[in-house]
Amino acid sequence: GYVPYNGPVAVAMVASSSTPLLLFWAWANQSQNALVNYFNRNAASTMTNETLAKSYAAAVGSALTVAFGLATFIQKRYPAEQAKLLLRYVAFPSSVAASSLNCYIVRSPEIDSGIPLMNERGENVGEGETSQEAAKRGVHSTTASRAILQAPVYFLPPIVLSTLAPLKAYLAKSPTMVVPVMTYMLLVCFGVGLPGTVAIFPQICEIKASEAEEKFQHLRDPKTNKPYEVYYYNKGL
Repeated sequence: GYVPYNGPVAVAMVASSSTPLLLFWAWANQSQNALVNYFNRNAASTMTNETLAKSYAAAVGSALTVAFGLATFIQKRYPAEQAKLLLRYVAFPSSVAASSLNCYIVRSPEIDSGIPLMNERGENVGEGETSQEAAKRGVHSTTASRAILQAPVYFLPPIVLSTLAPLKAYLAKSPTMVVPVMTYMLLVCFGVGLPGTVAIFPQICEIKASEAEEKFQHLRDPKTNKPYEVYYYNKGL
């Protein structure tokens, strides 16, 4: 469901060839990301409206700052036609910076409160206890996944459009097809990149008992009476 939700905004960001358009779509993209990060956090972690508002302001602010700064530099440094082309690549660094910051700020309260650990049967261990170490790993890996996801979406379509000779010739003869073709490629890259990113950073992760807090290191499985060697935790998406 995320591809049709965020795909059109990604298309608009890559296709933006002016500073106002780039800033507008950067704002729209981070507004969506704030909602996605909020609803895909570990449900055991509470979040205040203040934290959500702070995340939204920080993420959108960083996106607009990076996008505007790079756009201004490019427009002053390069001729108009070359600047128009280069502006399409400003979307990537601005999106990576803002999406990563957005995710980290929204999810960082989990590090303070910790998240529950589970055994291999999916049962919580250490009644009422949470692990800050597992939460930290979950937040960091989720933040990294947000940055990695941007790469195929923003780099592959422009590269294909500019280097594939037959496609380049076709689009030169039919300029009205540039936007539909780019839109299709972006959505395909999004559809492939999203499950690939999830595969790199699965939702259910492992942590060795020896790497968790001391309170978890000597717990025993009530069914086998053997010490736990590995725990599991839900890092969210």
